[in-house]
Amino acid sequence: MKRKIRVGIVFGGMSGEHEVSINSARSVIENLDQNKFEILPIGIDKAGTWHVGLGAYHALGAPIPPQLLTDGVHEEQLAELVPVAQGAVLPMQSVGDIDVVLPILHGPFGEDGTVQGLFELLNLPYVGAGVLASAVGMDKAMMKKVFAEEGLNQARYEVVLRSAFEREPGAVVEQVEASLGYPCFIKPANLGSSVGISKAKNREELFDSLRLAAKYDRKLIIEEAVDGREIEVAVLGNEQPAASVAGEIVSSGEEFYDYNAKYIDGDSVMVIPAELTPKQSDEVRALALKAFQAIDGSGLSRVDFFLCRQTGEFLINEINTFPGFTIFSMYPKLWEVTGLPYDQLLEKLIELALERHEDKNRER
Repeated sequence: MKRKIRVGIVFGGMSGEHEVSINSARSVIENLDQNKFEILPIGIDKAGTWHVGLGAYHALGAPIPPQLLTDGVHEEQLAELVPVAQGAVLPMQSVGDIDVVLPILHGPFGEDGTVQGLFELLNLPYVGAGVLASAVGMDKAMMKKVFAEEGLNQARYEVVLRSAFEREPGAVVEQVEASLGYPCFIKPANLGSSVGISKAKNREELFDSLRLAAKYDRKLIIEEAVDGREIEVAVLGNEQPAASVAGEIVSSGEEFYDYNAKYIDGDSVMVIPAELTPKQSDEVRALALKAFQAIDGSGLSRVDFFLCRQTGEFLINEINTFPGFTIFSMYPKLWEVTGLPYDQLLEKLIELALERHEDKNRER
């Protein structure tokens, strides 16, 4: 019989999106074909400690997916069976042989090129973007520079260092008022899931918003508010990527698509496919591919746009190199409507990871 492919599922992490990662990993494990794949859970707790094996779920305070429990083994029996790798690097002897890694990590210390660099050093195939694309995709300041160089239209923005704001807060606020005005959005440069993001309508709110974002990053992004529809496209592939149908987020958030609207209240709506003209659909899908290739993406990304209500122009907002991946998340839903079900999507991503790794190892 053909040997199963051994997949290391890395989840958790030290970012503010720790819980989102656990939920994404659970969906992936529940939908991977157990006849084709052997799954090794690898959990990273909030302190950065790596836990290998089924007991990793106990270490992270999460229930074990039933698919991983064999006959006669119950969840409570695994509490004391947690092999643990201390420190920042996971020793290979703690893992054994892995054919491919699926790093289901969102945000810093996972989606930003750091863990990808570890897998490169270990010469392990892994799903998703490489070191460069992951780093650029996470750092919104660098991302915007790359998009500008590629001629992708964006909202007006300013980049402010936390140190500059702490040194001269009044001068920073005056600069933002002069260049962008109100309302505006303030974001940490390196985070996702709307953590640390807020909208400012006046000077007092701008001060508060900058202080909030500064808790999460040394670089702060301030963007003009755009009156537009939120359109998203999923990209899949390596050097010849494909774009899904476009979808639209109708947010339940009062001001924007915040963390509560994304993950808690359940009232936001995904419209797939988005109600666009054929010309608009073709345009935004082409823009998504251009953005993906601009950062040298591979595997997967979700590219987010604003469709301006007044001008009808698409403005690129950001690219996510490992977006939320529960079965209900936008990325897999976009591919499901395009004709690629969740389980087949997972297999395709693993295939792309192995393909990219094989191509890389041709080099001297």
